[in-house]
Amino acid sequence: MSSLRTLLAALFIFAVAFDPSAVNAKFSNSMYFYWGAHHSAILGNGDDLQLVLDQTSGSGIKSKRPFLFGSIQMLIKLVPGNSAGTVTAYYVSSSGDRHDEIDFEFLGNASGQPYTIHTNIYTQGNGSREQQFRPWFDPTADFHNYTIHWNPTEVVWYVDSVPIRVFRNYENEGIAYPNKQGMRVYSSLWNADIWATQGGRVKIDWKVAPFIARYRSFRARACKWNGPVSISQCASNTAANWWTSPTYSKLSNAKFGQLTWVRDNYMIYDYCKDTKRFNGKTPPECFKPQF
Repeated sequence: MSSLRTLLAALFIFAVAFDPSAVNAKFSNSMYFYWGAHHSAILGNGDDLQLVLDQTSGSGIKSKRPFLFGSIQMLIKLVPGNSAGTVTAYYVSSSGDRHDEIDFEFLGNASGQPYTIHTNIYTQGNGSREQQFRPWFDPTADFHNYTIHWNPTEVVWYVDSVPIRVFRNYENEGIAYPNKQGMRVYSSLWNADIWATQGGRVKIDWKVAPFIARYRSFRARACKWNGPVSISQCASNTAANWWTSPTYSKLSNAKFGQLTWVRDNYMIYDYCKDTKRFNGKTPPECFKPQF
């Protein structure tokens, strides 16, 4: 009976962690504009946001405090219509030259053409770990839940509770992992037409500006960063640190099946398979099991 209760509790925690309806925090309480405030607006009761891009400026918002481990969620409706050349970025990052960072970037496209979901991870200032996907839905028609789940064992990128990517911790084998720097949450809308759409061949059409990305709620079910003491506190296996539970140490069989479906059908780029880019020297984590 006790094992059944444990299983049910774990299932409940998982459902709450990745249920889109659970994303219910207020931007007005948790975030502030760090760029292009005059191009942004927090609406309603403080739980709706829009970021705007036109020829004069883009805009960006970031969390008031940094975190170390947990689940970062945002509901986003991307720029509709001809969004070519625009990038809507949603990520967590520390600061400095040797920063850590976990990225979602949504690369716009011409009307009728699909967005690209661009993911990356930086450790100690080193990135170049891009994986890209096509969405299996129209990300401009409604809000979708984009979640960065990050714990001492692995980082998982989720879209509407479906995992699309995993990066596991192999620090004990000399591969850096983001576990020693607090990271703030950022989102921005900006002009990236030098590279975003077809490698920069398709530019922004300013005649259809302004471009608007809409957000509904932000939630960080995460450990608050309070300096170096948090490195051990946020990783400790306690009841308060739900993200360190064995439930989150590895994808379940069902979640692995979802991940496989996405990667088989919607993945369009994987740095681990780009041998020309690295002159035949594939990054070491590519030889390690990630799932």
